[in-house]
Amino acid sequence: MAMAKMISVGGSQTADQALYVCRHSHGTHPRGIFYSENPLDFSFPLLLLDAILVIFFIRSIHFLLKPLKQPHIVSKILGGIIIGPSVLGRNRAFAKNVFPDNTSYVFKNIGLIGFVYFLFLSGVKMDITAIAKTGKKQLSIGLIGVLVPFLTVLSIMIATRKTLDKELNRVPVMEGIASAFAVTTFPVLYQVIKELNLLSSEVGKLAMSSVMVSDCIGVVCMVIFEAARLETIDALWVLISFIGIAAVIGGFWKAMVWIVKSTPERKPVDPGYVVWIFLAVMVMAFLSDVSGLAVANAPLWLGLAVPAGPPLGAALVEGADTLVTDVFMPFSYAFVGMYTDVSSMVGQWSSVVPLFLMILAAYFTKVVTVLVVALFFEMTVRDGLALSLVMSLRGQVEILIFMHWMDLQIIQVPSFTMLIISTTVLTAIATPLISILYDPTRPYKVNKRRAIQYTPPNTELHIVACIHDQESVTGFLNLLQVSNPSASSPFAVYALRLIELVGRAAPVFVDHEQQAQGFEQYSGFNSIHNALKLFQESQGDYVKFNMFTTVSPTRTMYQDICDLAVTKKAALIILPYNKEYPETRTEAASPQILLRSVNCCVLAHAPCSVGVLVDNGPFRDNKIVNSAMRRITHRFAVLFLGGADAREAIAFADRMAGNVDVSLTAIRFLSHNNEGDDEMEKKLDDGLVTWFWVKNEGNKRVVYREVVVQNGEETVAAIRAMGKDYYDLWIVGRKNGINPVLLQGLSNWSQNNELGVIGDFIASTDVGSRASVLVVQQQVLRGQEPASRGLLRWFSSCSY
Repeated sequence: MAMAKMISVGGSQTADQALYVCRHSHGTHPRGIFYSENPLDFSFPLLLLDAILVIFFIRSIHFLLKPLKQPHIVSKILGGIIIGPSVLGRNRAFAKNVFPDNTSYVFKNIGLIGFVYFLFLSGVKMDITAIAKTGKKQLSIGLIGVLVPFLTVLSIMIATRKTLDKELNRVPVMEGIASAFAVTTFPVLYQVIKELNLLSSEVGKLAMSSVMVSDCIGVVCMVIFEAARLETIDALWVLISFIGIAAVIGGFWKAMVWIVKSTPERKPVDPGYVVWIFLAVMVMAFLSDVSGLAVANAPLWLGLAVPAGPPLGAALVEGADTLVTDVFMPFSYAFVGMYTDVSSMVGQWSSVVPLFLMILAAYFTKVVTVLVVALFFEMTVRDGLALSLVMSLRGQVEILIFMHWMDLQIIQVPSFTMLIISTTVLTAIATPLISILYDPTRPYKVNKRRAIQYTPPNTELHIVACIHDQESVTGFLNLLQVSNPSASSPFAVYALRLIELVGRAAPVFVDHEQQAQGFEQYSGFNSIHNALKLFQESQGDYVKFNMFTTVSPTRTMYQDICDLAVTKKAALIILPYNKEYPETRTEAASPQILLRSVNCCVLAHAPCSVGVLVDNGPFRDNKIVNSAMRRITHRFAVLFLGGADAREAIAFADRMAGNVDVSLTAIRFLSHNNEGDDEMEKKLDDGLVTWFWVKNEGNKRVVYREVVVQNGEETVAAIRAMGKDYYDLWIVGRKNGINPVLLQGLSNWSQNNELGVIGDFIASTDVGSRASVLVVQQQVLRGQEPASRGLLRWFSSCSY
């Protein structure tokens, strides 16, 4: 069958001027290569091969550029350019057989579907209500950061008006170009700072709030551009269409609110509703396109109407995010690459250079403007510069706007190529600079001692307790109760509920003394809050609770924990441990799967001491009667292998020893003939152990022993023998102590760095004990990194 295809290069030719090309095309599927048929003459195998090549190049380039902190958007654009006429497409045989002329039609339409759903999901993740909470700093950065670059670009266009192309001379086009170069968009900024793990950082939160203001300005400018470029009557119809689409979206919003209310608590949204909403995205894209508005406008607005977070927003994002980003969007970048031709700029500098100067002026003006505003609000130069680079990021939305300009014949292939390359280069340069300039963990590098060992007696002890679910509350409260809060040494506990960010983009951190409601959609919120309140009432003035909630990505959740510890001057962070029993794991427990990554990041960056609690149930009443006190006691054991972590463990155990319901056995492990000891650390150990023993010498509930071992096998045997006594709680330092002889032969046995070698052993079933385990790490004083590591730090980040 012969199929005629009209090719309009760059969309710049009229139907009368266009070149007509006839391409012979067979059916959809070939019979096979054994019938002497070329599979590339058939549409479906050709489409599959093209998709494979595009995704392969994108993923390969991202793998190569990842150590350089390059975001996905750079890899995707470069992947599209490689298959286009700038690289592989320069080979005529490759272009003719693998990416023939009619391929662009398919790629463009599939790519546009990808863009439509990408912007819809971006709208779902945005919380439009956050604009009402925007502070003076965010409002100033968002407003001034757009206004100054906009006026700069507009001034350049007016000054060089005589040298501009005819299509760029129109006033509405000038306004549209100036606003596109000046506005920072939420979908672009969110994707990049998410990849940089900055969503929960100070700069990330500030940028996310400021970009909301910028986006509002961008939407207004886009509507004005669409209406102003038309004749009066056509512009009126566009405005009427805008009002009509807004009314339709209002109807969809009411329907989605009803869906949320009709979904039972802790139950997923009915998949049928999700399908209908995805169909509504297509409907809104169709209405937007036929009414004269840009095709992606209405889907974005529909996404804004979706209630943020679970259950509906989370269901939509989980159901489509990966499919849209990694399957549909590569077609978009392939189409962009097909129309990006570096050679086309040769001889076209008169039209390319003015646009290049405008985008460069807008970029640097925005960087300087945001930096000045940040400095005005007393940010440091490094943080202000990092923020200005974040607010200048370019990406998917700009590409879509450039494609729209191509369709409207405002720009041609040379200008389009320059804009795509400029966008890629500016983002590629800015992203690693942000990583170098801004370290989100810098505020946690405190030089003041914040540990239980260094907390003066008879002073208030500040504790941050991390709560993932209802189960982690019980173990935490049991530990708190036996830690001996008293009138002379009360506890100020900052209970932080950790919720994984799903279905929205901006992290949320809430102090519930200021905001009592708003998180009821998250399972277990009320029961956790009530349990903490009842425990506080039972302890009187000895324990004071402050309840907080953070909704943030798992990869950056540790930043909220450490921020709270720094702000409240905590001496201890308590983390729950995920035992990961596969046979009992349920959907309700799925958030626990990510616990290990959060704990490891906190241990690596904590500004104070950290305790990881392996909760094996309530402390048992052992029915052992103390002859002196005639009380039923809980039996605890502290294993002292030396070093800072062991000293912190015994300092915590000493607090528990003041509880009349607790009997404590302290075991110190020593090497034969002091072989392998670190003399300096051993002196510190001797001093603390002597203080502990002298203080508790008259306390019959405290027993101190020393065990001499020659290797790790004897250490394990001694601990296993103790396990027969059925202690309720083991307390141990996380790191391996000061003497490698004590653990000789055990280093390769442990696979859990979160608990350390001994902590992992006693938490396992090998000991034969059902006791809970508290693994303690003393605060690590972190100064500024050595200069030799300055260029290496940003190659890696806290990961899991």
